[in-house]
Amino acid sequence: MAIDILKDLNEEQKKAVVQTDGPMIILAGAGSGKTRVLTYKVIYLIQEKHIEPQNILMVTFTNKAANEMKERIQKLTVNSDKPLIGTFHSLCARILRIEGKYIGFSEKFTIYDTQDSVDAIKQAMARANISTKDFKPYSVHSTISQAKNQLINELEYLKLARGYFQENVSKIYPFYQRILKENNALDFDDLILRTIELFEKNPQVLEKYQNKFQYILVDEYQDTNQAQYILTKMLSKKWKNICVVGDFSQSIYSFRGANFQNLMTFKNDFNGV
Repeated sequence: MAIDILKDLNEEQKKAVVQTDGPMIILAGAGSGKTRVLTYKVIYLIQEKHIEPQNILMVTFTNKAANEMKERIQKLTVNSDKPLIGTFHSLCARILRIEGKYIGFSEKFTIYDTQDSVDAIKQAMARANISTKDFKPYSVHSTISQAKNQLINELEYLKLARGYFQENVSKIYPFYQRILKENNALDFDDLILRTIELFEKNPQVLEKYQNKFQYILVDEYQDTNQAQYILTKMLSKKWKNICVVGDFSQSIYSFRGANFQNLMTFKNDFNGV
């Protein structure tokens, strides 16, 4: 099957698929077959390299992209086991459901969507005696979200806040986190932030997932923010079999803290890219 699927690829795509071990960057423009290469690379790992599917992790940015890749791999493989394919947030939610007890969360924690989070921000503002007429809850939520994407927790934000708006956000942020805790809830950004906290405080848990994910593939790497970047680096540290795909011209999540420079930094983090 692996030989058959290679027939569907051009020479550059073949090179990208059959190079499997060690750190690797695939730079490719829109319409160049990036999704096909990633999909076939997973199949090649399973059928030619005989890697167990459960030892492969593929991370994408949207559930739609993840589902498309799952469907493609399902069609092209006969193996009943499948690799873990999902978004950064679904990966972290899965890990926290199993391991969250180590940092004080039950497996039944709730994940707040944007509206839930904004409602909690309003409650936090009331506790902090800050009027929603003076500051828009959505703006406060956006600022806290950006801080979390840079791995800045509520205590660190207190030290870093500058100017009238940030200083007020620094008063709201701790109340907001307390409200989440009271409701056994995590917001979208907490999923990654808390997973990194889990790994930092519990090296044995990190080692468990490093051992599990021997091959890691990340799509749209130019759209990773600081939290996603650090998470990927932590998980791939043991085996260093990490393949990231990116396109400098397509970075679209800068408003969420995405940093296309992560593609450049990747070369410094891993030898022999």
